[in-house]
Amino acid sequence: MSRRTLSAALLVLVPALALAGAAIPDTPAGRAFGAWLDALNSGERARAEQFLAAHPSWFAPEDIEKWRADVGGYDLLEVYPDTATNVYFRVKQRARPVEEIGRLEVNAKDLVSVVSLGAWRIPPGATFEAVTLDERSSARLIGQAAATLEEFHVDPVTGKKLSAFLRRQARRGEYRDIRYGELLAQKVTRNLREYGHDDHLELRFSYALKPSQPSPLQAEQDARRLAASNCGFVKAEHLRPNIGYLKFDFFGDPEVCTPTAAAAMAFVADSEALIFDLRDNNGGMGGIGTFISTYLFAGRTHLTNHFRRADHVMTEEWTLPYVPGRKFIDKPVFVLISKRTFSAGEGFAYLLQGLKRATVVGEATAGGSGTIEFKPLDAHFTLVVPTGRITSPATKSGFDATGVVPDVKVPAGQALEAALGLAAP
Repeated sequence: MSRRTLSAALLVLVPALALAGAAIPDTPAGRAFGAWLDALNSGERARAEQFLAAHPSWFAPEDIEKWRADVGGYDLLEVYPDTATNVYFRVKQRARPVEEIGRLEVNAKDLVSVVSLGAWRIPPGATFEAVTLDERSSARLIGQAAATLEEFHVDPVTGKKLSAFLRRQARRGEYRDIRYGELLAQKVTRNLREYGHDDHLELRFSYALKPSQPSPLQAEQDARRLAASNCGFVKAEHLRPNIGYLKFDFFGDPEVCTPTAAAAMAFVADSEALIFDLRDNNGGMGGIGTFISTYLFAGRTHLTNHFRRADHVMTEEWTLPYVPGRKFIDKPVFVLISKRTFSAGEGFAYLLQGLKRATVVGEATAGGSGTIEFKPLDAHFTLVVPTGRITSPATKSGFDATGVVPDVKVPAGQALEAALGLAAP
């Protein structure tokens, strides 16, 4: 997750951490971990139910079944004892050649209830550390996060407010007793989003220490994962009477996903109208949105303006000079949105709406803050900061404060039916 280390010793290696190989320690946390691993690997619902009866948690049997279906079970590689109530582990998925590091913690009072359990992929070429926080390192981390928000947030006033808020929370002891990085990241993220009303705000944590240079294997695996997910394209259909329908739930890396997007646009090229369904689209990389938008305009068109606070530069984004296949010109376009549509999904709907190229149907969105950057705080923590703003050259405004307001307001579940009614001849 981190790209470089900005300060030393933000995290403290657990002093008692000792490599135990694959031997599971005879501690409350170790026994709970062994029972969970057996239940997961068995693939039997009864075993999952037995584990949850002995070790109550927020999990349901279906969650364990879904976990196993995703990873195919685990081979245990190493166990790292921490305390009687906490254990770290390293495992390998049976479904694919992927290693993960995880942590299980039981309640210190009853020693059987599971209060924390998670596992995270170790990128190719990365090393990892099982680490914990102390009061001093947490305070230093929060201070760096606050300073980063104040320096880089696209809106200086908002950045100062967020910074002051984090410092107040720290003084009140909000983060003092949190020992584990992923829990601190979750708490800070929740606090920032509730206070700042911006779901882009996020503190991320990773036990993995990525290499300074990206691994070719990592890039290959990322590309395979994107291809396996069809680059976010969930449906490509022809609906009666002759209406093209494309549902895609995120904007993937253009270097990988432009062939998929081109194939989708070729599939609907002969339709009399086109519906983009972004009701479940949570954003991603805007470049693929530019690629798709190019199909909708006959000539070179100014799509958006991007402002970045760090250099106070406004850059223009235009349609591309070339896209493969036929364009979708002079035919109606509809974009379906919902309260779940976010970030680049909002931007795609907003730019087409502003240019009068699409009719937007559904629910108003929350309003993502524009472009973001990932600011490393140390080797394990990264702060996601809104550093730029996207505006429409047509409206001279953005959607960060208001969200995208649909042209036709209907509940999200009725948006497709409403768009079909509008598109029908």
